[in-house]
Amino acid sequence: MPYKNPADRNVKREYELEKKRPGAHEARMERQRARRKLDKEGKDANGNGKADMREGKDVAHRVALSKGGTNKNGVVVQNASANRSFKRGSNHKVVSEISARERKKKM
Repeated sequence: MPYKNPADRNVKREYELEKKRPGAHEARMERQRARRKLDKEGKDANGNGKADMREGKDVAHRVALSKGGTNKNGVVVQNASANRSFKRGSNHKVVSEISARERKKKM
């Protein structure tokens, strides 16, 4: 839940809790490396530090990190709505890597 006052947020505690969760820190670093690689290789016409092809979009892994994917499996730039629309279980983990939109297309 977002904080009304960002000063109330204990970022140091959040970071420590993340490091305790197995694999969470490594997965975040993997996502960060993927974004940085695309920004480094892509053209940046407006000079804001993001590659133009990534403006307003997500960097998605072809195989989800929670399903054992890595940057070596490949990454793709896609809309946030497409990247975050996977079916999830009660524990909030990805159940199916095929979004509802893609399932409808196949029918």
